[in-house]
Amino acid sequence: MFPKPKALLVPNTYAFESEPMVKPTGFREYDARWLFNKEINLMGVQALGMGLGALIAELGVKQEIVTGHDFRGYSASIKYALISGLMAAGCRVHDIGLAVTPMAYFAQFELDVPCVAMVTASHNDNGWTGVKMGANRPLTFGPDEMSRLKQIVLNAEFTGKVGGSYQFHENFPARYIADLTKRPKLKRKLKVVAACGNGTAGAFAPQVLEAIGCEVVPLDTELDHTFPKYNPNPEDMEMLHAIRDAVLAHKADVGLGFDGDGDRCGVVDNTGEEIFADKVGVMLARDMSAIHRDAQFVVDVKSTGLFMTDPVLQKQGARTVYWKTGHSYMKRRTNELGALAGFEKSGHFFFNRPLGRGYDDGLVSAIAICEMLDRAPGKSMADLKNALPKTWSSPTMSPHCADEAKYGVVDAVVKHFETLQRQGGRVAGQPIRDLVTVNGVRVTVEDGSWGLVRASSNKPELVVVVESPVSEQRMRDMFEAMDSVLRTHPEVGAYNQKI
Repeated sequence: MFPKPKALLVPNTYAFESEPMVKPTGFREYDARWLFNKEINLMGVQALGMGLGALIAELGVKQEIVTGHDFRGYSASIKYALISGLMAAGCRVHDIGLAVTPMAYFAQFELDVPCVAMVTASHNDNGWTGVKMGANRPLTFGPDEMSRLKQIVLNAEFTGKVGGSYQFHENFPARYIADLTKRPKLKRKLKVVAACGNGTAGAFAPQVLEAIGCEVVPLDTELDHTFPKYNPNPEDMEMLHAIRDAVLAHKADVGLGFDGDGDRCGVVDNTGEEIFADKVGVMLARDMSAIHRDAQFVVDVKSTGLFMTDPVLQKQGARTVYWKTGHSYMKRRTNELGALAGFEKSGHFFFNRPLGRGYDDGLVSAIAICEMLDRAPGKSMADLKNALPKTWSSPTMSPHCADEAKYGVVDAVVKHFETLQRQGGRVAGQPIRDLVTVNGVRVTVEDGSWGLVRASSNKPELVVVVESPVSEQRMRDMFEAMDSVLRTHPEVGAYNQKI
């Protein structure tokens, strides 16, 4: 028997050390995130492991699983608590040690293991922890599996089961690096800034880029789980500005920034200007569809409208489907459609063969960008970016909104715009041309300017993105229009960053 988890326990008490604590809101749409010791304790993590083991058995999958952990001061202890729960549920555990998340996905293929549980808080601030899970490579869990896992864990619907075992795979990163670098070296000499924000990718990114033929300028690649400079998140302007400064100082061809668990890649061009990941996706789609005729791509609803309107993509026969934001949703849709690649504005890119195995890996994305430059020897990164039709895009902006309230707010915002469209109302002074409600609401007006509001899948926040093909002022008009609707909801707080 194992105690049923409590939603809240107070640290430094007998109960905190004797009972599992698991806050229900930590079970997100496609992974799990908690504030360690505030929303989950080590016994709670143990309960999560037991529940995951039980779910794997329930799904009819062999109870064999890869584990790894990111570089945070508490991640190893969380992983071992998770492992104890997995073993108690009868799982055979393959531990690859300190790893970037895509290394754990790679291990599923390399070790022929069906399941994965990677301990990582991804790009969240220190204090957060979480687990990215899957039982059907290269996919990770979606809402159905996460809902069932939540039910099993919170109701303690598990029993001990003999047969669990543990194996540590020594020097596993060497196998991952060898797999990434077994390709022809670049013909073009590229100088690349590799920025890791002192996160996990610092242990691997520089040597991978050097092995494919780049001259690497390392930036904050020393592992330091206090993240002394900034949080390793290539969507945050602070990290992008640090990359910009390094690119200009070293006259680099490109700057590549990796998030805390290495499954995303941010890009700064040779002039020091950041290129938002959806625009990088358009550039890669142009490059790939020139080689693979009639290529299909999947992009998330936060991404630029250029995927549909770019004349080069149209000429090359490329087709694009817009889908739900979130690495699990995008991975699944890219896999279902057999698309050549999937691109998410946050920087999660999913390459199917010949470039990848369908999962998101920031280093595979970095290699794809370098190979794109290699195929355009007379052009700089800025040249490739400037060849795209001009649009004005915002970064991802996130106003605070409690997990308990955010989905209700988004439902109300969706209904507001649906009603407005029915009544022939205007947004930012223009009629609504199109509404996409597959994930929140994406409102496109007559001149092609659009704004998106959706709930963050892994933090107590909303997500707001705006873009205009007309002017910066029209982009700002769309932001004011979207924000004015949000301001009618007192649950919506301050933004992390704004245009």
